[in-house]
Amino acid sequence: MNLRVVGLLEWVMGAGREDRASVQTALHRQRLPSSPDTGGSGEPARKRMLTALLCSQRERAAGFGEGTAFLAIAGAQDDVEDWTCDRRECFDARGRLVLPDHFGRRDGPGLDPCAAMSVRLNLAPGGAAERLFLVGYGQTPDAARQLATVAAMVPAGQREEAVRQQWARLLGATEVKTPDPLFDAMVNRWLLYQAVSCRLWAKAGFYQAGGATGFRDQLQDAMAMTWAAPEMLRQQIVLCASRQFAEGDVQHWWHSPTGAGVRTHFSDDLLWLAWACAHYVKTTGDTEVLDQSVPFLEGTVIPEGAEDAYDTPVVSALQASVFEHAARAVDHSLAVGAHGLPLMGSGDWNDGMNRVGHEGRGESVWLAWFLCRVVADFAPIARSRGESDRAGRWETAAEGWRAALDGPAWDGEWYTRAFFDNGEPLGSRVNAEARIDLIAQAWSVLSDAGSGPRQRIAMASMDNLLVDPALGLVKLLDPPLARAVPSAGYIQAYPPGVRENGGQYNHGAVWALMAQAELSRRVERPAAENDLAYRYFTYLSPAHRASHPVHGAAYAIEPYVMAGDVYTQPPYAGRGGWSWYTGSAAWMHRAAVESIFGLQMRAGELSLHPCLPAHWPRAELRLHRDARILRLVLVRGAAEAAHEAMTLGAVPLLEPGHSLSWDGLAPDSCFVVPLPAVVPVPLSVPVPV
Repeated sequence: MNLRVVGLLEWVMGAGREDRASVQTALHRQRLPSSPDTGGSGEPARKRMLTALLCSQRERAAGFGEGTAFLAIAGAQDDVEDWTCDRRECFDARGRLVLPDHFGRRDGPGLDPCAAMSVRLNLAPGGAAERLFLVGYGQTPDAARQLATVAAMVPAGQREEAVRQQWARLLGATEVKTPDPLFDAMVNRWLLYQAVSCRLWAKAGFYQAGGATGFRDQLQDAMAMTWAAPEMLRQQIVLCASRQFAEGDVQHWWHSPTGAGVRTHFSDDLLWLAWACAHYVKTTGDTEVLDQSVPFLEGTVIPEGAEDAYDTPVVSALQASVFEHAARAVDHSLAVGAHGLPLMGSGDWNDGMNRVGHEGRGESVWLAWFLCRVVADFAPIARSRGESDRAGRWETAAEGWRAALDGPAWDGEWYTRAFFDNGEPLGSRVNAEARIDLIAQAWSVLSDAGSGPRQRIAMASMDNLLVDPALGLVKLLDPPLARAVPSAGYIQAYPPGVRENGGQYNHGAVWALMAQAELSRRVERPAAENDLAYRYFTYLSPAHRASHPVHGAAYAIEPYVMAGDVYTQPPYAGRGGWSWYTGSAAWMHRAAVESIFGLQMRAGELSLHPCLPAHWPRAELRLHRDARILRLVLVRGAAEAAHEAMTLGAVPLLEPGHSLSWDGLAPDSCFVVPLPAVVPVPLSVPVPV
């Protein structure tokens, strides 16, 4: 039996199809050492030849400058029958896709670039054969050729097993087992997979294919890796420090390899560097990263009256430690407006609110909460490095922010979101639109800077006014913005209930989940309020939404990856949007592990402060690292249930809040964490009057 097997790839090598015009294609053939067949067909030793079709991007500004991709096959010298690098050969005169009888063996510039090669197989009756096509990428043509050669010498099964093990180490570093299989499915693999494959590696998704690195975005994604792969966060910290200007501000986003990107007046981007540094040092104990020397950038100054400047900055001769980079970010953020709150600039976390403070006087309540948290975490690091005066300035500024948050930022039953350049409030009872904003309430708790009684009132208002139990939705703000004057910015161009304009914007909604869990740990609450964190998880989880008998039909997107938002207004209420490329996946994983299970990491020490739903009688968290496994079994019923578990397996107790030293554990350890018995009650959270 004669068979023809064809491998065909269409190259892009950039952000869009127009980038195909500047690529160079080429044929590369190389004799390989004779070896037994690596495809598993049992064929004897034979002379082997590597045939590779290369595609190199010549234009550096295209995003893959000098990078080279390849399609290759390794086999007998005459295995490859013919090939081409011109996609036009695969269409007839009427533009219909066809498979030609023979390829024209064309390569070079000016083609419609592709890689196509055909292989002939001659099979006897009952026979079997396998041919392997290799796809890869190198930074240069030489690197691509070397990679193809090395890959051709490794059996396919060995490569596949190595990839499986790599993913297993990464995605299996934390495992949960609960009464909710959908919770387990999302937390055990999918959330981290989405964060790594889409956000940290591809930097692209169905709705966003630009490939840029966001200063704040990928820092937050990498912070979810502090247990599974802390080196990824370390690398991201150093990378982001290198995208900072000497004045302290940073690129909002940039493209590799040229570094072309946008410099803005966004007020929060730069601060994520300090917070990520503090988080990394706290969880790993590695302070050496703070001493690493990193250069600054030199670039175009934003023109007077403009919101941003697009430029390709150059690397400055001026260098400083990562600590100094982070410290300059805080130094750059101390100015306040008329109410004593930090200046909002051309946007804070909510990019769409770009007109609130574009004149330089608008203030952000959310940014005040965030800065309070940054200073609380980073000032001790500054003091430990002999920077007491600097830390003192930050802490003095934080005292002023807290006074303003407790004063003009308090609206009576919740916190306002911001103040416009003209002093008018946003997110207040006086506003007809966007009367209440979610993140201003959630961060009153997450910052640990709000007063306890007001935190509870603000969170109750949030749950009462922004959460829709019937639709299973947590709105970012309400009512949506449409005709508000002054305009908050381009957020008002979104349809009501879509994305940041009153949609369930999952990134921010996860913060509401985390804040509910944190509040439950700080104050004694009814069981129903303690269950709010898990309840919000089910509203945000794509697996739960897609499987819901009512919500599932409306959701209409993938059930295994987080969406950027879920629409909240008819006729599309409950429809998911902007899937894959969203920072909510990383935060959702952290919420499950750090907030619901309550895992706290402190430089080699672990503790649990759980906030499990009342209807879970038992749950388990497994931690894997360095051939060591720790099982933490959480059991309701306090002493009786824990005693039974100890009797069955002689398992020691670990009280909530008590610490374990990871390095001191046996290779396979297990502890029982006793939790008090709880009687679930119907959910009801009234707003205090």
